Amino acid sequence: MRLLVHVEGETEEAFVNEVLAGHLAGYGYSSVTARLVGNARQRSRRGGIRSWSSVRNEIMNHLKADRQCLATTMVDYYGLPASGNGAWPGRHEAPRLLLAERAAHVERACTQDVVERAGDDVARRLVPFVMIHEFEALLFSDCRRFAEGIGRRRNLRDLQRIRDMFRTPEEINDLPDGAPSKRIEALIPSYDKPFMGALAALEVGIDAMQAACPHFSSWLERLRSAVVG
Repeated sequence: MRLLVHVEGETEEAFVNEVLAGHLAGYGYSSVTARLVGNARQRSRRGGIRSWSSVRNEIMNHLKADRQCLATTMVDYYGLPASGNGAWPGRHEAPRLLLAERAAHVERACTQDVVERAGDDVARRLVPFVMIHEFEALLFSDCRRFAEGIGRRRNLRDLQRIRDMFRTPEEINDLPDGAPSKRIEALIPSYDKPFMGALAALEVGIDAMQAACPHFSSWLERLRSAVVG
């Protein structure tokens, strides 16, 4: 089974290629490849996610053409278009739900949309993952290893203080400037998201992320079960 991970930006792309691919190789995946769906490489349109219709069609085309392909997403809930032609399924009504339920609601809505358009055979090979906030939250799963991974042990206490404000790392974000990456950059202005994020993720490790981040852990469990099935 081959896994195609549709990611939001270069940080997630590096994580998939440098960390996730090696982990999933041990569970039967012959290849794990990241595919960028955001605008991170377009200097005039930094950031942002393409419309769901565009991403959905790309995913369905791959799944229809390759029956040994499994597709997933790794995108930030707050960055998903909620209205207009680019809206992602479930995103508009998700804010009415509890924080812990919002990302899962969008995931289910995306799957249902593919079921309605392509049928169960295609949809069963789609395992959507919507991050509750953003990738950098995962790095707070082990602040000591996070700090050591990027060579900033002197910032350990500050990173741990941020982590201790929230029930889980996935919940780190309470203000526009309170996103995990914004908090990190406020402490470490030289923080380079793709490069240092991958270094930190390698040091923190998948096991620590699973232990501290229940939604992330659930995603990995679904991916492992899918290849076995």
